Amino acid sequence: MSHRTLLLLSALPIAGFAAWGLAHLVALAGMAEGRPHDLSAAWMVSFLLLWWVPLAWFERPVRAPRARQAELDALTVTVQIPVYNEDPEALRACLRSVLAQSRPVTRVRVVDDGSADRVTGEPVRYDDVRREFEAEAARLGIATTWDRTGNRGKRFAQMHVLAHDDADVFMTLDSDSVLDRHAVREGLQPFADPRVQSVAGHVLVLNRAATVLTRLTCVLYLPFTRGLRSAQSVLRRVTINSGTLAFYRAAVVRQCAGAYENEHFRGRPMQMNDDSMLTFYALLAGDTVHQPSSIVFTLVPERLGHYVNQQLRWMRGTTVRHLWWLRYMPLTGVVFWATVAEYLHLLLALAISAVLVADPACRAHLEEFSVVAAQVGLSMCYLMALRLFTIERSDEPLRARLLMFALAPVASLWRLVVLRPLYLYALVTCWRVNRWGTRGSVEVALPDALPDAGPAQL
Repeated sequence: MSHRTLLLLSALPIAGFAAWGLAHLVALAGMAEGRPHDLSAAWMVSFLLLWWVPLAWFERPVRAPRARQAELDALTVTVQIPVYNEDPEALRACLRSVLAQSRPVTRVRVVDDGSADRVTGEPVRYDDVRREFEAEAARLGIATTWDRTGNRGKRFAQMHVLAHDDADVFMTLDSDSVLDRHAVREGLQPFADPRVQSVAGHVLVLNRAATVLTRLTCVLYLPFTRGLRSAQSVLRRVTINSGTLAFYRAAVVRQCAGAYENEHFRGRPMQMNDDSMLTFYALLAGDTVHQPSSIVFTLVPERLGHYVNQQLRWMRGTTVRHLWWLRYMPLTGVVFWATVAEYLHLLLALAISAVLVADPACRAHLEEFSVVAAQVGLSMCYLMALRLFTIERSDEPLRARLLMFALAPVASLWRLVVLRPLYLYALVTCWRVNRWGTRGSVEVALPDALPDAGPAQL
């Protein structure tokens, strides 16, 4: 029996249990009503707004027709790596992974955006890393540049070299990330279709075993990286290609030079959410997709303070981008209505909770509501957690994935108790934009063992 068949057979009973729980919940709400409001309808609409959960399972890696492969092989590819207060060993591993690609890149352009320790004020030096990298690149015939600039933010570091680069495809890569050997080859496949303007890579956690928080992050990533983004890719309307690994037709990036690095919100410079802004430009030009077989491993926060700061930065930036989508995306398009659905789902969640507490008829059935709602939530949680088994990693035994799958409800509880209040706070403080964000000094170091991605892909 194939890997895909096993996963689908596992998903069907979980999805069936979720549907049964929802039907029970709707019936229970109908019994408790007798008021103008219709709680059962609200629950049904809230469930339907999770349209992306089933659609995500239809995503498949894109394969270019053989007749177009020669064109992809001839593309000039420039990799841009912005560096700011990075762990030298993490940067070394990142650069080695770029040079080790099965489909070689044309050039690599590193920009150190004025790395300096916040406490001592001394520059962070990468001399040994640079010498090793440039020597190996020269041996392989890959062109390189390495510039150090004053600290102005990630977007300025990117456009310092991309505004006038003559490549066909730009690849953005974070300096704390390590590529799978075939990441470039796979990431270029969708460009066989001239309508595709941008491709998102598949992001996995590099330091997954470092702390409880990093293990939790592996599961927390799933609803976006293999849930919403996968569903958007089926519709060819991915809204955020993580800067961790993304590919763009170079013309799209060159055309936005000047506007991209000088974005303002409420009169303040906007440097965060660079990835969603570049994807925004690509959406205006054509299609954007996710390539699940183009894999990158990235370092994630190991300490709670670093994690909270990162999440706030992402949430605030995404809130600003929501306003851009609502203003500039077509009213008849997927992006506009998916954004509306996201906010409607949030409002319904708050409204249903308020009604359950405030309405006497509902309070009489509160325990029953809670039990059935927990069953539905648990089913949805495990349905998404099955995506853990779509990738095999050399540093992650099956028992580790089974344990993460079993503990997936902990991630759901974390979203409810920690991330939901944090998101509401970010929503009402979104104007507090910043530059790079959280890294005043080196914060996350490279783990001892680096993973390899396996062949399994649903």
